[in-house]
Amino acid sequence: MPTNQFTTEELQRYARHFVLPDFGKQGQGRLKQAKVLVIGAGGLGSPVLLYLAAAGVGYIGIVDDDVVSTSNLQRQVLYGVEDIDCLKVEIAKHKLLALNPNLNIQSYPTRLNLDNVMSILEPYDIVVDSTDNFPTRYLVNDACVISGKINIYGSIFRYEGQVSVFNYPHPDGTRGPNYRDLFPQPPAPDTVPNCAEGGVLGVLPGIIGSMQANEVIKIAVGKGEPLVGRLFLFDAFNFITRILKFANTTSTRITELSAIEDYCEIPAPLIKEISVAELRQWKEQKIDFQLIDVREPYEYAQHHLGGTLLPLGTLTEHIHQINKDRKVVVHCKSGARSTQAIQRLQNEFGFTNLYGLKGGILAWENTFGQEDL
Repeated sequence: MPTNQFTTEELQRYARHFVLPDFGKQGQGRLKQAKVLVIGAGGLGSPVLLYLAAAGVGYIGIVDDDVVSTSNLQRQVLYGVEDIDCLKVEIAKHKLLALNPNLNIQSYPTRLNLDNVMSILEPYDIVVDSTDNFPTRYLVNDACVISGKINIYGSIFRYEGQVSVFNYPHPDGTRGPNYRDLFPQPPAPDTVPNCAEGGVLGVLPGIIGSMQANEVIKIAVGKGEPLVGRLFLFDAFNFITRILKFANTTSTRITELSAIEDYCEIPAPLIKEISVAELRQWKEQKIDFQLIDVREPYEYAQHHLGGTLLPLGTLTEHIHQINKDRKVVVHCKSGARSTQAIQRLQNEFGFTNLYGLKGGILAWENTFGQEDL
């Protein structure tokens, strides 16, 4: 890109790129013209977005339907206390433009689904998967394969992270491996705990997200060797890195989107439930029951209903603390983890006296307010 296509401010801003061998003004021009969609503006999305904006990627899309919460601040470096309860995509857009006003940023305050994914991906050349759940991850992968988009993958859990580049176009017209070449089908929903249950080291998404941003920049500029057919593994706790090679192995060509939720969502179990109004009535009438809270300790410390804390991830280690001779109410934040807990206790340990609290502690707060917590 000629010098006159950069403003004076841009010439100063990107000066360290201009002097890089094999980068220069041509590479910066390619970044300025690049169109990158970042799906997920959380732990991984925060460093990805910050470094892409700082580097001068000209067109950035941000997809996320979530709001900022206090527990995000330990790792989602785009946000501060003042942003709590605000939409992540709007806060991210505001802060990225404050960092680099030369950008075009489109925000999508929505959750990707079968109906909107193809239209949202359509204007972009590179997609960054910064999601934290399997249904969206498979949906993004399949949509990228069908639409011919490059997919920059990253994931984190506890102390470990992964990075790879999927569906990369080769000079001969073929495409590199995709996510299904590594993991053809999603895992069973109750076999992989989420970050709320298993935790994540706060600095880890910064490391993995920066690596994703690095892959985007290399591909956009057309320099370096992308992580195609290679899965980078990082153990932050022991500082161990590995690279696993893999090839196209999927026997079925991806030609249409499917409802991944069918694989990943927990089927509706046969469990008994009570409402928060019924629970309050039980308390007032002094009905004999046990209350179990399967959230994490940090959640319990913020507010609780006075139940016994038995986090879902360690539930089976404390079976002896759960009463089989009287009613037991199990609750979590919204009802998902308590449903898993009850299903596990019923199927594996024969409990028949369990009740789930419909809507969890959020329903209690929405109904009675925080003063009753």
